[in-house]
Amino acid sequence: MGRSGAVAAAADDQQEALVRALGPDMVLVGDEVGRYCRDWHGDVTTGAVAVLRPRSTDEVAAAVRACASLGLSIVPQGGNTGLVLGAVPDRPDSQVVLSLERMTAIRRIDADDFSAVVEAGCILSEFKDAVGREGMFFPLALGAQGSCRIGGNVSTNAGGINVLRYGMTRELVLGLEVVLPDGTVFDGLSTLRKDNRGIDLKQLFIGAEGTLGIITAVSVKLMPEPDRVATALVGLNALDDAIVLYRRARRDCCDLLSAFEFMPPLAFVLAREAIPDLAMPMAGDYPAYVLMEISGSGLVDIDDLMERFLGGVMEEGLVADGVIATSKGQARNLWLFREGMNEGQAKRGPHLRTDISVPLSRLADFVRDAEAAVAAALPDCVSVSYGHVGDGNVHLNVLPPAGLSPEQCAAQIYQAKVAINVVLDAYHGSISAEHGIGRLKKPDFDVRLPAVQRQLLTAIKTAIDPTFVMNPGCQLNFVQNS
Repeated sequence: MGRSGAVAAAADDQQEALVRALGPDMVLVGDEVGRYCRDWHGDVTTGAVAVLRPRSTDEVAAAVRACASLGLSIVPQGGNTGLVLGAVPDRPDSQVVLSLERMTAIRRIDADDFSAVVEAGCILSEFKDAVGREGMFFPLALGAQGSCRIGGNVSTNAGGINVLRYGMTRELVLGLEVVLPDGTVFDGLSTLRKDNRGIDLKQLFIGAEGTLGIITAVSVKLMPEPDRVATALVGLNALDDAIVLYRRARRDCCDLLSAFEFMPPLAFVLAREAIPDLAMPMAGDYPAYVLMEISGSGLVDIDDLMERFLGGVMEEGLVADGVIATSKGQARNLWLFREGMNEGQAKRGPHLRTDISVPLSRLADFVRDAEAAVAAALPDCVSVSYGHVGDGNVHLNVLPPAGLSPEQCAAQIYQAKVAINVVLDAYHGSISAEHGIGRLKKPDFDVRLPAVQRQLLTAIKTAIDPTFVMNPGCQLNFVQNS
């Protein structure tokens, strides 16, 4: 029997053993595996020995123990929208995907405690809707919220548009339930705001991308629902003005400022390529745009605050033009430009997608220098820079010209990434602001990792997962001690 035949036979044996141990309802094999083994954009397709779909924490624990006995490693998967290949297998003959898609229960919503406990497979938008029906608000807001899942949001420490007011996912988590690599369960689902009993163990698993264990449930903070929201799109004469405008907005609107996004003029072109019937909100063309939102509840007059703020900065000449949404429909139309530009970029084919951060005060300078570096190296490519002004997060994407072969396109994407990272390093920025490392950014993470940080990460990994069963190949290539 040749090698491929031996591998196939071994996979058959492992699949049969998984079915015996876990039952046929939990184990998917054959053609059904495919949809769990490709990235969100469809750029990468791999495979797996099987896909496991547990319905409870006990079943997750049983699956972990079964995989350990068979020498299989586990790639935990939520909605698979992370964009860095963190939930996509890279060793099809020795890995299983463990999908949390069946663990969708909202165990508790406590309005008096301003907290909720939700299972890891619950889709973010469905959780937000359920919380909203109770008059509460969960502030995590992502473009993928209709398909991403709570466990993945926590495992990647997701960001989104509300970070400047509410923080990253890490700051919304009160407690976790995690199945560890030996199948035991860490039950830390506390909803206490203050608990200073030593090291906060839940923080080890937030942002770890499933490399230390499988998050099965999360307790989170809730907020009063902001029933008053004002949304505005403004045109600026330069991206530098966005930084000045943000500083003014933080001063004048205080903590009621919930979103502050910058976009280039090309955003509107790309968005309408994806959503042709989008109505243009302003007649003029400006070098930079900001989409901002303030929100609140109770006795605060949000509409008046927005009007007075924009009236003041327009009188001063800081803002060239602007429009305030007068209905939820108009507000949704403004946000569709921000969301639709991503679809428009995808329609143009494979391209470089970055998720980087720099000091807020240097954001405009970084965008200018990085786009210049790309233009010098690849004059036929188009740079699209947009993102979250309030937290210094820039998505500087690069679109190669049409008509290239796949190999030529890949080469240009790599060249663009190198050019941007050279500038990013000079600005002491981060290669990952909100999406994680996964497998896609692992080489860039590895070469930039200081020795002490590597030592600490390795010590944590080997202490919690000494057999390296949890998502090997994600974040770092840890060296297993003999």
